[in-house]
Order: sequence, then C-alpha cells, then structure tokens
Amino acid sequence: MLVMKFDAGSIASEDRLKAVARLVRRHLGRRPLVVTSALPRVTDLLLEAARQAEARDGEYEDRLEEIRGEHERVARCLVPEGAGRKRLLEHVAGLLGEARTFCTAVYALEELTPRTLDAVAAIGERLSCELVTAALVQEGLRAQTVDARGVLVTDDTFCSATPLMADTEQRARLALRPLVDTGVVPVLGGFMGATQKGVTTTLGRGGADGTAAVLGAVLGAEEIQIWTEADAMTTVDPRVAAGARVIAQVSPEEAAELAYFGTKVLHPVMIRPAVERGIPVRVLNTQEPEAPGTLVSPRENLGPSGPCAVVSRKGITVLLISQPRMLMASGFLARVFEVFERQHTPVDLIATSEVSVSVTIDNVERLAEIKAELARLGEVRILREMAIVALVGRGFFRYAGLSRRIFDALADVNVVMISFAASDVNISVVVEEADTERAVHALHREFFAEPQA
Repeated sequence: MLVMKFDAGSIASEDRLKAVARLVRRHLGRRPLVVTSALPRVTDLLLEAARQAEARDGEYEDRLEEIRGEHERVARCLVPEGAGRKRLLEHVAGLLGEARTFCTAVYALEELTPRTLDAVAAIGERLSCELVTAALVQEGLRAQTVDARGVLVTDDTFCSATPLMADTEQRARLALRPLVDTGVVPVLGGFMGATQKGVTTTLGRGGADGTAAVLGAVLGAEEIQIWTEADAMTTVDPRVAAGARVIAQVSPEEAAELAYFGTKVLHPVMIRPAVERGIPVRVLNTQEPEAPGTLVSPRENLGPSGPCAVVSRKGITVLLISQPRMLMASGFLARVFEVFERQHTPVDLIATSEVSVSVTIDNVERLAEIKAELARLGEVRILREMAIVALVGRGFFRYAGLSRRIFDALADVNVVMISFAASDVNISVVVEEADTERAVHALHREFFAEPQA
C-alpha cells in the first residue's frame, strides 16, 4: 500500500487537481491512499474569520464567502453539470454552513476556545477532500471520501493534538483496509482527527504530514510520498544562491534541521511515526513528477557522511550574559534557562565560556521581561537584527578539516557566535542580517560548487 499526501499548492486549481488524479492513477497498482491539505489560504481564512467573530467584527462573513466562492468555482470547472456537481456544491454549502454556525456562536459569546478553533480550522480539509475525490472520479478511478475524524484518534490537546496509535490502528484497519484491498482509493483530510469521544481536533500547522505518517505506519505502507508544489530539499534556497542541487537522501535529524531553517516541504516531527517503523518517506514535486525527489531514511541506510545543505534564518536576537563569578559556580546555567522557561521563550543556539553564556531567540515578545530577570544574574547585552547561518549534514564529528573550511569560507564575514550541535548534524554561526546572503554564498561555494574542469 502507498500513502500519497498532497500539499495545498498541489491542489490549488482544477488543473492541479486533474494532475493529481493522473498521478494517483499511475500508482493504482500500489493500492494508494490519499491524504490532502486544504486549498491555499483556506485554513488562514477560516482562522481569521473565527478571530474576527470573537472581536465582533461582522467581516467574518466576507472570509467565509471568499472560501465558498473559490470552492464553488473549482467544483464547477472540475465536474460537468449534473447530479454529481449538484451533490458536490450542496456538500460545500453544508460545510460552509457549519463554519458560519461556529462563527455566529463565537460572535455572540465573544469567546473563541481552542476546541472551537479546531472545529473551524478542520473545515478546510473537509472541503478539499470532496474536490480531490471528485477529481479522482472524473479520472475514472473508484474513490471515496473518508472522514479522518472517524479514523485518526487523538488526545484532547486542542490545536496541537497527539495521535493515539493503538486506537488509530484499530479504526484504520476497519475503515480503510477493506477499501484499499478492493481497489477503492480512500481520500482523507490531513491535519485533523478526533478524541475518543468524537470531538474534532487538529495536529497543528504542518499536521497533514502527520496524518500521512500515522496512517502509513499503522497500515504498514511500503512508502509514504509527500507531494509538494516545489522542488524537493535542496543544498541551498534557490532564491538566496545559485547552483542549488536536489538532496537525494537525508536522515530524519537532517530533515528536522532543514525544517527549522524554513525548508517547509516537510514537517519532520510529524513523520516520526513512519520513520520509527522503518517506512521510507519520499518528498516529490507535483510539477516534475518524474524527478526522484528526496528520500528520508534512517542514518544506517544512508551513504557517506558530510554536509548536505547550507541554510539560514533571519530575525534572530542574541543575548549575552556575563558574570565573572560564575566560574565553577554550580547551578548558574540552570538559573539562566529557568528565566526562558518562565517567559515561555524557546532558545535556539547556546554557547558558553568560563564567565559568560550566549543564547539566541527568534521570539522577542517577552524580551523586556527576560532582560530584567537576567540582569539579576549578571551583565546583559542584546544584539538585534542577527541571523543564523548553518551547515547541515551528518557525521561531522568524524569530518576532519570541517571547521577550517568553514572559517576559510567566512574569512570576510564577522561571526559573533558559533554553535556545534550535539546531534552531530549542524554547525551554526551567527552573523549580522546584512551579511546573511554573503555567508550563505560563501559556504555553498566551498562545499557544493561543481568542480572546475
């Protein structure tokens, strides 16, 4: 069995939907199961509508009308006039009616709970499921929409629910296995599930990957394919530097690092259930379906170690805490990081010396409070408008000469902080934002430039 998950860009129009249907037909012999995201911007529009309703802003109706208009337009282009189109349009109207009911209640109560937010957000995938199923049927396939809320069982952590694997496996085998085994293509919305009591939940943004991974894991899929509208993972963001090359294979740890730095084609936490069961996950491009894409595999299945990409992230703030008395003082670092915990602010990079500790954050919402607390521990300096530039790969502990090559490449760039990840997959430097592109170009030339003839 094959799980095929399609992102929003892959189903953005009737033409894209038809292309998706052709892709599924090509893999019919592998007994596909389809997981889909919502159409582009739909989840954002639903969340915006809910928050406008909470603020008693009647413009939430405009957001819902925008969603309705787009889905009806695609439905009319996709399905010929007749009973099939009528049923599809009625279903779209019914789901938007649900969204309107939720928003009306939020408007009246002036209260938007996480539970209600999940119920509203899940409507995007429930809508797109119907369009994808219709596209498959128009292609001549036997396809059936299956409500993921009746299959994917989660805890009740609304907006960021965790799948319950044993319960999900039991339901998936009952609801999905008979369809797959008889040649029917099940189509499920990603991102959403339900508690054991049937209350709608979502897995958080990027959660459609999680739906695909969980279903692939519990059903023992031969492979999970993540289809996107962009290239697979590349050695550098092609918008930042020329010469980007597709990465053939990465480990889950490398995929996680790349995702943090903005490689949005894959949500690494969400694919963990599949990786843990040894099921390969392949990232592919719907615009170039013949391309091999990127395969996420356990480390032991990969080739030689070394760098795989140069990535960067702007909008970083550096905090330097100096305290000469911290020399040999136990508990100092614990007190520093308790500050960030109390202020609910994650730390990205850490570097320490005998008398100081440096950290980076990208969320400055509580920066004033953090600075005030840290000032009780030592002298605090703040560097703003910084960026992290990182070399990602594997086996760095055993890569002789790696640091020399990095610093030779960055000889003309001012580096203010260095961090070598304990996971052996990342060496990061912090530079001024203005130097980001120069640093990325230099490292990419050093490690990935084509050899001169």
